[in-house]
Formats: sequence, C-alpha cells, structure tokens
Amino acid sequence: MRILTALGSCALLPRGTKLAPIPQLQALNATAHQLARLVLAGNQLVVTHGNAAQLGVLGLQALNGPCQELQSLDVLQAQTQAWLGYKLELALRNALPPGAMAVSMLTQTKVDPRDRGFHAPGVPVGPVFDQPTAERLAAAHGWKIGPAGRGWCRLVPFLAPAGIIELDAIHRLVNTGVIVICGGGGGVPVSVSKDGRLTGLEAVVDRHAASAYLAARLDVDFLLLLNDTPGIYLDYGGPEQRVVACAGPDALAAHIPGFSGGSMRAQAEAACAFVRETGKQAAIGRIEDAAEILAGRRGTLISSQVRNLSFHDEVVPV
Repeated sequence: MRILTALGSCALLPRGTKLAPIPQLQALNATAHQLARLVLAGNQLVVTHGNAAQLGVLGLQALNGPCQELQSLDVLQAQTQAWLGYKLELALRNALPPGAMAVSMLTQTKVDPRDRGFHAPGVPVGPVFDQPTAERLAAAHGWKIGPAGRGWCRLVPFLAPAGIIELDAIHRLVNTGVIVICGGGGGVPVSVSKDGRLTGLEAVVDRHAASAYLAARLDVDFLLLLNDTPGIYLDYGGPEQRVVACAGPDALAAHIPGFSGGSMRAQAEAACAFVRETGKQAAIGRIEDAAEILAGRRGTLISSQVRNLSFHDEVVPV
C-alpha cells in the first residue's frame, strides 16, 4: 500500500521540549523507527513534515545578524526543509535494512495570487517577542505583527496549495520505490509569472492541505496524519470528550466548525478533502500508534464508506 505520512511538528520534537540536538535526535529516531515498521510491513511511504519550531529558531538566529543580511522567509523555510529532510533521511536509513532508498527533496508550492490569505490577518511565524521588541522589529523590517500566545509575533499570509513544482520528479522517484521526504512545512510558497518565472514569497502554506493535495496527485492509497493526540476529539476538554474511531467525511466536516483553531481542525479538513477527492481513506492519530491506526484499532479513520460517527470505547484523557 502506498501511504503518504504527514508528520506533525511533535513527531520531530515533543511538545514543550526545548529545541536542542539531543531531544530532537531522540524524537527523530523514534519517529523513524515507527516509519520503518510500516515499510517492513510492505508499505511504500511518502513523508511530509512540519517545521514550526525550527523556523522559529532560524528566524531568531537571522535577527541576531546584521540587518542588511537578514534572510527572507522563503529562504528560511528552504533551510528548515534541508535541515529536517537530512535528519529524517539519516534516521530512516539507519532504521531500515541496507539498500533501502530514501531521498529528501526541497519542495516549492505554487500559490494562487488571488488567494484570500493575502488579505486575511495572517498567521504567526518565527520567534515570539514582547510587544515593544516586536514593534521595533516591525518598524525596522516592514513586518505585520500581532499577539501570539504569551507575546507578539510576525504575521504572514496563510495560503492554500495550488500546485507542487517538483510533483513530476517526486512521482518518478515514488514509482521506482524510493521513500521521498518532501513538502516540509507545506513547501516554500512561490508565485509563477506568465512567462513561468518563480518568485519566493514571504508567506506560509497550509501544510496539512499541501499533504492532502500531494497525496491525491501521487495516487496514494492512504493518507496518514500523525501527531501527539490519539485522534479527533469531540467535546474536547470537557467531561464527555470522546475520540472518534470512524467517520464519513460529511459527518466529520459537520463538526469541524466547533473545533478550536490549530492542528486538529486543519488535519480534519485535510483528511476530509482527500477522502472526498479520491474516495480513499485517511486517518489521524499518534505517531507511536501508526501501525495500529492502519489496522483500524487506534486513531480516527475517515472513509467514504462510512456515513456517521463511531467512537472508541475508552475515554482518553487530555
């Protein structure tokens, strides 16, 4: 079975863990071990991943250099792809038998110049500052800023994928049995001019939507969205919270407006979009449950063969 495995940022660094070499290496090795189990079971993988923590670190490092040498956001995103792609490829090669082929590929994602995200408030990227520091940086670099968590952060457009520049190359590699690591952070957003010239943008792509878009065009059999939660919750945080075991895309989509912002909503939207477009299946759950999710014993399965929602028997605590 051909599977596109979309790794959340927590698969590369556990939530609340400081971005240091040893914790990140431990997380990558654990993730690679789970992915290797899927490969050794006879599946073919395409791997995408998040990059939020790494983008924040590189953004902070860039600000500590000379102002005239500050790298643009598209360059920082490309650097995170190289960083994490290399580390994931290394960990996967070490986890798999000799001769297994894995390739990490820098990926550019085409966006529509009419995307509504260009006119929306934007999403936070990079490091978080106190308000005076954020205002000073905004004045110096022409940034748009806004509140983010306990501080202030740069805000940039959040865009939908409209194409993958390297799609044909990825498809050729996948068709020869290579494990391809691509689409890091949704890909570097680029605009395409009428004469075909590419220009990197100061924006980010919806990485969950990009994974679903890529999965549909690589003819994968299963979209597997992995993070650090057991699946999609209903009544999250309340006494009646439940983990959805199985759902049809329409039944799940009806509950999406009630989800809080963040990755749960984005993953549910991406999974539903993939299932509707392809008629195939998607699932959401924890990286350590990957094999059990494919077997239908863990996580949330989204299938066009299902109409309503069913739930796992146990109530899983937050």
